[in-house]
Amino acid sequence: MYTTLIDAQTLARALAGPGSEGILVLDCGFDLTDPGAGRRQYEAGHLPGAAYVHLDDTLSGAKTGANGRHPLPDREALAAALAALGADADTQIVAYDNAGGMYAARLWWLLRWIGHDAVAVLDGGIGAWKAAGQPLSTQPPATRAPGGLSARAGRPRTLSYAQMREALATGDRVVLDARAPDRYRGENETLDKVGGHIPGARNRFFRDNLDAEGRFLPPDALRQAFLDRMGGRSPETVVNQCGSGVTACHNLLAMEIAGLTGAALYPGSWSEWSAQPDAPVATGPDA
Repeated sequence: MYTTLIDAQTLARALAGPGSEGILVLDCGFDLTDPGAGRRQYEAGHLPGAAYVHLDDTLSGAKTGANGRHPLPDREALAAALAALGADADTQIVAYDNAGGMYAARLWWLLRWIGHDAVAVLDGGIGAWKAAGQPLSTQPPATRAPGGLSARAGRPRTLSYAQMREALATGDRVVLDARAPDRYRGENETLDKVGGHIPGARNRFFRDNLDAEGRFLPPDALRQAFLDRMGGRSPETVVNQCGSGVTACHNLLAMEIAGLTGAALYPGSWSEWSAQPDAPVATGPDA
């Protein structure tokens, strides 16, 4: 069972060998500025047999205008959608994308949230698959019999806006913001109406988890980087957030790879926080 990452060659061997019917590959490609781009790219070429899952349609829930741009989906609805693609309780799910794992990590976290641990992100995504000399396909995946995946108690924790306000008041949480440094500072904000960050949050840009080829850094390097940001606090005190609860999952995956387990997610993230009329806002560089 793969629970964090899987490399392209290992996945290719598994898909070509016995037991391949127990693997479900899901393409999570997306573009925040063009919601239809991921599906178009999938149709132009994807891993053979992979099905497509859409960030807005499958990996997010209904928006109210105050709960962020990508609120969490209903747990049972998510499980049912993945079961319809053939997922069972013992299916090894592999998620990949075209963006350094930022969307695949969202699916990784969501599956753990509904109690399914057999999920891994393809390290390096579709680029690593092609670099390994593996083929792409434009054919739709073969129809699979519906699976029996259901939502069970999961390990990952979440914090609501109210809990985040309480944590801000008590100072008992370390908040890590996965957005790019300029957006963290309140500059060049193009996705949310208000620029800035949660007061006291520390910046940990999710792309700093990757090497030049778009693969995750070794566990020791990730561990040291996060320990530096955590300031001596335990992983259980860490809350990861970003713009809308997507790239924060990349940091959560990186922490898991590094052996720093137990951190929480603030799903609403900046898009929810900044929509609240009484939410405090900070700007400027990371302390």
